[in-house]
Amino acid sequence: MIESKLYIKYRVNGKVYVEDLYQNEHYYIEGTVTDDGVKLLLTPKVKMELIDFELRYTHNTEPGERFFVNGYQAWTTSKEMVIDDKQKGLGVITHFVPTAAKLAALTGDYYFGDYSRKAGVFHSFTYTYFRNETKVEFYGSLNERTGFTIFKCDMKKGTFAVRKELEGVVIDKQYEIINVVKIVGNYDEVFDKYFEMLNIQKPRIDHLAGYTSWYNYFQKIDENIILRDLEGIDRAKDEVNIFQIDDGYETFVGDWLDYCDKFPNGMKYIADKIHEKGVLAGIWIAPLSVQKVSRTAKEHPDWLIKDANGKPEIGVFAWGGAYTLDIYNEEAREYIKHFFDVILNEWGFDMVKLDFLYSQCIHPRNGKSRGQLMAEAMDFLRECVGDKLFLGCGVPLGSAFGVVDACRISCDVDLKYKGKFYNGLALNNELPSAQNAINNTIFRRHLNGRAFVNDPDVFFLRDFNLVFTDEQKELLADVNHLFGNVLFVSDDMGKYDDKALEIAKRSFTKSNAMIISAEYVDDEYIVIKYLDEGVKKTLAFNIKTGERAK
Repeated sequence: MIESKLYIKYRVNGKVYVEDLYQNEHYYIEGTVTDDGVKLLLTPKVKMELIDFELRYTHNTEPGERFFVNGYQAWTTSKEMVIDDKQKGLGVITHFVPTAAKLAALTGDYYFGDYSRKAGVFHSFTYTYFRNETKVEFYGSLNERTGFTIFKCDMKKGTFAVRKELEGVVIDKQYEIINVVKIVGNYDEVFDKYFEMLNIQKPRIDHLAGYTSWYNYFQKIDENIILRDLEGIDRAKDEVNIFQIDDGYETFVGDWLDYCDKFPNGMKYIADKIHEKGVLAGIWIAPLSVQKVSRTAKEHPDWLIKDANGKPEIGVFAWGGAYTLDIYNEEAREYIKHFFDVILNEWGFDMVKLDFLYSQCIHPRNGKSRGQLMAEAMDFLRECVGDKLFLGCGVPLGSAFGVVDACRISCDVDLKYKGKFYNGLALNNELPSAQNAINNTIFRRHLNGRAFVNDPDVFFLRDFNLVFTDEQKELLADVNHLFGNVLFVSDDMGKYDDKALEIAKRSFTKSNAMIISAEYVDDEYIVIKYLDEGVKKTLAFNIKTGERAK
């Protein structure tokens, strides 16, 4: 990574400067640059506000080469791209409807990402690779704590750049501005070496299988529904090891400990009932979010992140809108610590699924970059969770490395295989759909067992409250089983027929398959080749229809 051109943008005393120099009257940059990576430190001579930084290279695109795009956060579309593909940003409709644009932009990198919509122009977060057949040229950040690292390429022009997203960073002392490694090898070799260099310990768990309540009832759960579905897991008691309560047990998002008459005996009672089945008790929380109508938001507006006008900033558009607790507010921190203590230690839940975490870093603040805000939020949440299990969701993945035990690596699935009508409007890259979930599950497989245990979201086997064919249901189950190790259904298993129960048991078991290759052969067909108990197998299907190749 030696032959590069530098670009830096910063502000001093209110004036913006753009430079291509390693030193001037305001700073000097030094470090290590080799064929295998680059590490640079910036030492300011005056107080500086950083805005952007890039190292720019040439990369001549080879015939058949693919560039991996790792999307901004857990839900964001991630896949291998070829030279004629386009990386989509916000949908066209958002250009004409400002409110839609603002809401659609919350979940992704649309405020600071580069979406040119030109063929062959892509960007990837934290790590990326160029792949040609079995040869992989990998680039990965060794430090996301100072800011998100974004890898950019234009396959038609033959350019490649390493960008550090530094908006809002204010420094008066030495700052590590970039730390990137280059690794060449086959697919598994480069990821093994990368996570070894990150010094991330092997996940404490290797497989979770069971139930989560969300995709059948959504927020319309109550004690009777949960206890009924808990009885249903007895039919697969040898395969199930966890039962999770999702959104809907609280009065409002943010008021986690308030009494809810839908659960008259309280949540400790539910956790105890789950433990009686001999399985782990899991519960969903959006720990940084407070619904606009919540008691917490009304009573403690000073705990909330504010926008440029001093008003509470919308961090999540779900639930009619939610604000975000500021982790740098000491009273808010104590509140968060308290409800975790009650949920984990008094109620007795073993695992928390923590959702909508990206909301902490939508905009930079306090002289910190988005990446630093997210890293410090994850550190704080890990402290709150302690030695209980932490399943991350809606989080920039690099910030989750080495912090969570398991992590969602796909968008939400949907009750319709093809997603809702607005998916056709392509509002953003985080919209729920089984197709996008399957895509991400396959192309983020390299994280499973290295960064954490992969959660590909649920599969379905029920025959009601669902718009899936039997073939689509089995495809989703098979992909999750092959590539994931957090395997959930949201079905009342007590209502399964014999075939559904057989598929559930098979899908819940840990796969020992070795993936040989997985790639798009055209815009619609994915072909996966793998070894299963030493036998070569192929799974080929049309991702748009969910039909297998004949």
